Amino acid sequence: MADPGPAGDADLRWLGLACDLARRCPPSATAFSVGAVVVGPDGRELARGFSRQDDPVAHAEEAALAGLAAVPAGSTIYSSLEPCGRRASRPRPCARLILDAGIGRVVFAWREPSLFVEGAGAELLRAAGVDVVEIPELAGPARAPNRHLLDG
Repeated sequence: MADPGPAGDADLRWLGLACDLARRCPPSATAFSVGAVVVGPDGRELARGFSRQDDPVAHAEEAALAGLAAVPAGSTIYSSLEPCGRRASRPRPCARLILDAGIGRVVFAWREPSLFVEGAGAELLRAAGVDVVEIPELAGPARAPNRHLLDG
C-alpha cells in the first residue's frame, strides 16, 4: 500500500532521477533495470547507481551503497523499483543492504513484479521500522526501461 501522505517536490525530483538512471542499465533478459540515489539528511546527493553498473549481477541500490563508506543517519534512498526482499543472484537482498546501511527512509516508484522472485522488500523494510513511501505516479517511467521484460 502506498504511503498516505503526498509526495514532496524533493521526493519527486530524486525519484525522477532514479528513474532516469534506470535507462542507463545494460539490457538484460533476466533482471530489471533500476536506478537508485542516496540522499543525505541535508538534501544533498551522497551516491547513485544503476543495475549492472560495474557488475553483471549488481542491483541499483547495491551499486549506490557500494560507493559509501558510511551513511549519515536520516538519509533516504530513492529507487525506481521496490528494493528486493529476496534475490536469486546474491545472498543479501537490497532490503537487507539498506537495513545494514542504517537508512531509515526508502522512496520507490514501482512494486516489484513477481517475474523473477516474489517481491516483499517494502514489507521487510516496514517491519524493521523503515519509513517506506511508494510514489506510483512515477511507475510509468520506472517500467519504461523494462518494457522488454513485461511485453515479451
